[in-house]
Amino acid sequence: MSELRLAIVGFGKIAHDQHVPAIAATDGVALVAVADPNSVTAAVPLFRSLEALLRDGPEIDAVALATPPQIRRAQATIALAARKHVFMEKPPACAVTEIAPLVAAAREARRTLFQSWHARFSPAVEPARRLLAERKIGRVVINWKEDVRVWHPGQDWIFEPGGFGVFDPGINALSILTRILPQPLFVTSASLDVPANRAGPIAAELDLSDSAGLPVHASLDFRETKNHSWEMRFETDKGTVVLSGGGSRLVAGDEVVVDEKKQSYQLLYRRFVELVRNGESDVDLSPLQLVADAFMLGRRREVEAFTWDAS
Repeated sequence: MSELRLAIVGFGKIAHDQHVPAIAATDGVALVAVADPNSVTAAVPLFRSLEALLRDGPEIDAVALATPPQIRRAQATIALAARKHVFMEKPPACAVTEIAPLVAAAREARRTLFQSWHARFSPAVEPARRLLAERKIGRVVINWKEDVRVWHPGQDWIFEPGGFGVFDPGINALSILTRILPQPLFVTSASLDVPANRAGPIAAELDLSDSAGLPVHASLDFRETKNHSWEMRFETDKGTVVLSGGGSRLVAGDEVVVDEKKQSYQLLYRRFVELVRNGESDVDLSPLQLVADAFMLGRRREVEAFTWDAS
């Protein structure tokens, strides 16, 4: 296969910070165009929409959808109908039922559909999975807390219906958890703090378990202004294991097993190129299903209104 000619659709913060440098550092793929309705700065031709790109742009083989989840299904449908391979940012869509038709469309078009979970590609995740496979886990505690004004500045879509609220970063924790634990998880209870002027939660508490009764508690919060935390703590029969830094650092007892800041997006693009070469797709909905269950089971509590101005 020759070099994969790719266009990014949605050229916001995540595209600038992660996709562009990852593509530049990955063999077998090249960025040739961007589609975004805003006047963004890009080193390649810019088009106002995916439709305009497909109609008037350079030849492409694939698209990376880095748009808000509310519009990803429609864009993926258009791209697959045009026989383009599709790389979807997380979360893949705003509803679980949107994905099965895309899988079928990709199969019919004989194109790759890659639902990416970038946190799973963090350097300490696979070592954590292997280490925990040799231990009996007694309890899991997750703290995933950050300042929404820092990490999602001015992004109103995140609090709109289908925008996930605090589950936009929280689903990263669930994607790691569903990768490293040996059995499927289900939500047993949830509470959602929803600002009076918003639709999506700004914080959430989840209790989960598996068929063996493993207790898992997750605290997700967008209001943490000082001590950002992306941490999982596993109490095991051989001591405590801590996975922190969003999956970049692994400590077992007093031993630092992994402490590495490797960029996960380069590994994502390597995986995408590999899938295209092999004529395969990779779609796992388990993290999205847990979020959907949290919304169905969650008790909602109205909290103070949220504005982007913190003063």
